[in-house]
Amino acid sequence: MKILDRIFGSYEGESVTEYTLVNDYGMMVSCLDFGCVITKIIVPDRQGNFENVVLGFENFEDYTEWSPYFGAVCGRVAGRIGGASFELDGKVYHLADNNYPNHLHGGKKGFNSVIWKTEIIEEENTVGLKFFYHSPDGEEGYPGNLDTTVTYILNNKNELDITFEAKTDQKTLVNLTNHSYFNLSGNIKRDISEHVLKLDSKGFLELRDDLIPTGKLMESRNTPFDFNHGRRLYSGLNSSHPQNVLVGNGYDHPIVFSQEGENKLILSDEESGRSLLVTTDQPCVVLYTGNFLEGPYSIAGVRSRNHLGVCLETQGFPDAIHHPEFPSVVLKPEEVYHSKTVFRFFANTLGD
Repeated sequence: MKILDRIFGSYEGESVTEYTLVNDYGMMVSCLDFGCVITKIIVPDRQGNFENVVLGFENFEDYTEWSPYFGAVCGRVAGRIGGASFELDGKVYHLADNNYPNHLHGGKKGFNSVIWKTEIIEEENTVGLKFFYHSPDGEEGYPGNLDTTVTYILNNKNELDITFEAKTDQKTLVNLTNHSYFNLSGNIKRDISEHVLKLDSKGFLELRDDLIPTGKLMESRNTPFDFNHGRRLYSGLNSSHPQNVLVGNGYDHPIVFSQEGENKLILSDEESGRSLLVTTDQPCVVLYTGNFLEGPYSIAGVRSRNHLGVCLETQGFPDAIHHPEFPSVVLKPEEVYHSKTVFRFFANTLGD
């Protein structure tokens, strides 16, 4: 196992480094110290062909000009906060309304667009990176000095382990996720409409017109949101269900897992034979099918268009601060925020 590095670009006068983790079986994970952005994940298909299965840019400047959070860590709070404000202990905090009138993914300068300090991890059967960022009190409107650690670990089971930890010196909000767009076809040969997603869920959170949860948990049975027995994503892309239409024809919804504790989901692409098993301790996964990817840019030589990737954003419930019935995302000084998600890649042979 080994770690490679190269200068990828520069940002606000600082160099940006791309690190590549390589295991003994040829799986590679490349990421930046800018936003902890995962630029590539290279894994084999059923024929043994190694290809990239996430969306990312070849040039750093494209990340600052075009990126819809490709591969990035989103924080302090992933997803939207309604009205770009919240109240804690009687005090109202105003945040950037970068998704007017709401706050999205940590604001105008969230964790996705800062350079993190980096520490290399090299052990017998794992290689990895530990990223550190100090978010000062008041940054993007949030209270408290927040020290966050993001750890990426690659092992010889073709697993990428992502762990988040954070500590604060005063009460604040924390809800972190990684925003990688997966496409298991390899090197973006096809869109994700034929990908199959399977997970056990209680249902999904209904969204308002501005994509903020209403607070209602919707029944998924007999709808395009029922993934309990596996469902091709095109059933949501082509659906007339009001919630699919609302988000631009597809999914951009928190799917709530059926139980507390460890939960799993599996994403598969039949043609390549690749599958991705995701294991998480988070209560929901925001399923986003890239409904607004169309734009005047290319991704690794492929013109950007809708549905080229699917995000599996394991996290706490969006806008939880405005919904007392949701699990809390408030972090207190005496607590440590902790979140862990493992991404395991494998390929099925024909007939499996």
